Amino acid sequence: MATTLLRTTVLTAAGIAATAGGIAGPAIAAHAAPAEKAVVADRKSGHGERELDVRYEAQPNFYYCGPAAARNAISVLGKNIDVHAMAREMGTTEAGTNSINDITPVLNKETGKTYHSVEIKDRKADDKQTDTLRADIVRTVDDGRAVVANIAGTATDTDGTTHSFEGGHYISVIGYRDNGTTVTIADSADPTMATYRMSVDNLADWIATRGYSTS
Repeated sequence: MATTLLRTTVLTAAGIAATAGGIAGPAIAAHAAPAEKAVVADRKSGHGERELDVRYEAQPNFYYCGPAAARNAISVLGKNIDVHAMAREMGTTEAGTNSINDITPVLNKETGKTYHSVEIKDRKADDKQTDTLRADIVRTVDDGRAVVANIAGTATDTDGTTHSFEGGHYISVIGYRDNGTTVTIADSADPTMATYRMSVDNLADWIATRGYSTS
């Protein structure tokens, strides 16, 4: 695995959504007209948590995870941008979206805010990289925006379900709990599992060798 941010990512049919019960097959490609729905309501409390209101939409094919993650992230601002338009701007092809560096400029263009890319170069995130990710998520979500992350491999959520994307994938991070120790992920791959929670430690290792876009 190359230890660089400039890494092509494509969601393959074989790696769509491996769970504890098995791989969910090539179901994503069948979502030609993904349903849009509100997944969580924007709420903020005094207990170190916040979740944003995302107008979730599943990706319409196996290689649109990058545009779909960006589209879901931007939806928290009340904007509804066509995922195909996002794909054109990112240069997405059937080989996927090349890297988080192709997503960050589009986020900036569409939100009028300053996103930047952060790389986790190592195969496993160290404590400093994990703490930086946690702080970035808390700051970005508190500013009313979502983080977009480029991940690869397998990670386990807080319910014990595994999510496997060996060829790589993009997700949106739309919330956090316990001051960022646990984060909420919006995943365009499978509308039956549109959101789930994961420890920030597991997410950091999932991002390792790739990167994420944050404020």
